[in-house]
Amino acid sequence: MGQGASPVNTMAITYLEAIREAQAKALADDDSVYIYGQDVAAFGGAFKATKNLAERFPGRVTDAPISEDAMVGSAIGAAIEGMRPIVEMQFADFSSVAFNQIVNQAATHFFRTGVPLPLVVRLPSGGTEGSGPFHSQSLESIYAHYPGLIVMTPATVEDAYSMLLEAVAINDPVIFCEHKFLYYHLKADALPTGDALPAGRARIVKPGRHATIVTYSAMVHESLKAAHELTAEGWDIEVVDLRTVKPIDTDTVLGSVARTGRLLCVSEGFPWGGVTAEVVSRVVADGFHLLDAPPQRLNCRDTPIPYHPNLWKSHRPTSQNIADSMRGLLHL
Repeated sequence: MGQGASPVNTMAITYLEAIREAQAKALADDDSVYIYGQDVAAFGGAFKATKNLAERFPGRVTDAPISEDAMVGSAIGAAIEGMRPIVEMQFADFSSVAFNQIVNQAATHFFRTGVPLPLVVRLPSGGTEGSGPFHSQSLESIYAHYPGLIVMTPATVEDAYSMLLEAVAINDPVIFCEHKFLYYHLKADALPTGDALPAGRARIVKPGRHATIVTYSAMVHESLKAAHELTAEGWDIEVVDLRTVKPIDTDTVLGSVARTGRLLCVSEGFPWGGVTAEVVSRVVADGFHLLDAPPQRLNCRDTPIPYHPNLWKSHRPTSQNIADSMRGLLHL
């Protein structure tokens, strides 16, 4: 165990703690890793994802000015020179200020120069009650549009830990979309200790035979609730967690649709374009003959994200409207 590393927690651990422990392990195992972001040092980050790490790793967890553009630009330069920076955005929404650096510099650098650019940009993504339109967005579809970026969307404590470690080890820029609602609501008995399913591979989290839900991030848990609700009605629904939306594991999706014949794609992101549209497009193009009904998709509403908790709950997909959408699909 490297200096400064903490032992694997044998008690229940939250999704947020898994992210913190993955960063601690990355810092302990590799001196080229450092964390940079607003209030990440003494304050421990906006959500405490870096709590106590500055004390454990002096000089390697550093507060940044309030300039996301400068944060990512400096990290790109450090990565070119051999460092492995982890940049924390306070909210995914704020990463748009660094959009030029991410998509025009980080994403293209290896293509232009042949020089690796290992960089992780952590995006606290998705909505929570009262967060409103400036602190609730899911931007994974935007970043997935650009060649050169890997976009991870972990839905479990285990994946939050193992995929973040994999992201740090990859020699390409990674956009790591961690869902804020899962930070404290999701727990596991312990951190993973063995080999993990690699990024880029989807996971079937619930087998089924009547229809498939393809989803990722917090919507995995809403989809599982919907699937279990439909079980009581005699329907056996398969749920696939993409885990990584760039690249997408098309083979696992097609394999699931081959078994069930029906597809519903669910995302918290906006409906225009996006991950659900990409999945439906690939299934129609490569697996049209597998379908017994037109594929459907369910996203948040095509409006800015509301502040009021009740409006927010009706804005995003929930287990109730996922179940309703699936009932409609099952009867097509």
